[in-house]
Amino acid sequence: MEITFLGTGAGVPSTKRNVSSAALRLDDGAIWLFDCGEATQHQILSASITLSKITKLFITHLHGDHIFGLPGLLGSRSFQGGETEVVVYGPLGIKAFIDSALSLSKTYLRYPLRIEEISDGIQIQEEEFKITVALLEHGIQSYGYRIEEADKSGSLNVKKLVELGVQPGPIYQQLKKGKSIELESGRILHPDEVTGPIIKGRCIVICGDTRYSRKTIDLAEKADILVHEATFSREKESLAYDYFHSTTTQAAHIAREAGAGELLINHISSRYQDSDLQIMLAEARSVFANSTIVADQTTYQIPPNKAGS
Repeated sequence: MEITFLGTGAGVPSTKRNVSSAALRLDDGAIWLFDCGEATQHQILSASITLSKITKLFITHLHGDHIFGLPGLLGSRSFQGGETEVVVYGPLGIKAFIDSALSLSKTYLRYPLRIEEISDGIQIQEEEFKITVALLEHGIQSYGYRIEEADKSGSLNVKKLVELGVQPGPIYQQLKKGKSIELESGRILHPDEVTGPIIKGRCIVICGDTRYSRKTIDLAEKADILVHEATFSREKESLAYDYFHSTTTQAAHIAREAGAGELLINHISSRYQDSDLQIMLAEARSVFANSTIVADQTTYQIPPNKAGS
């Protein structure tokens, strides 16, 4: 898996940071898009992302810098030949927004579009993933998403299987999927007898705009990657509170208190120039060492966990 940041700015775009969007590429090549601010599809042109590979979109909230690129992207996916279903998850109102934009612009989609409006605490179950939704603290409903990959069985002990008379074939796949099998002798062979330690699934938490919140800490507990906004530097804490946003140190405190593995900071106000970023990064790292301020068009690999970790 890998995550590519298409827009890391706040509110309005700048010459170096577009407004919010990030693409999570899964191991099978499918892409889940998180937020879709204005010009997201232009950002995609500079990334190794194909619109037809986007299967799901997760919208954190309905502020324009997170949704104004959505109708255009959905239309372009159709114009470029996309035919597989797309599912959009978002707050109450996302369906009305999309339906109105497509209807008024007479945009026809050649693929099925399903729109699911979310609420606090719901869980979305996919084949290999569980997505938990949490309501955060912002001026309007703003959500965070916790994406948990299913644990995987450890590697098969082929030598032991052969000794037991089990030859390579479909049985191996059943064991890898955690299913017990019956041998010719009548013995029931359980997966844990012939597989290594379980490989824990990866966990990524992607938050929408929010103040510092206990809810976010709970959502991000033990996450491998936490993507969290820091619209303001440490000295602007009062301003951040007034505008329902977070500072660098607040984002870092959340990562530290949640026991996250890595903090990726985005949604940086355009008031900050390149010379400010090192100061802001130092602020975050003074609280949580494994912090990074991300930039547009940067991709971060999320390698599989090791067996038994």
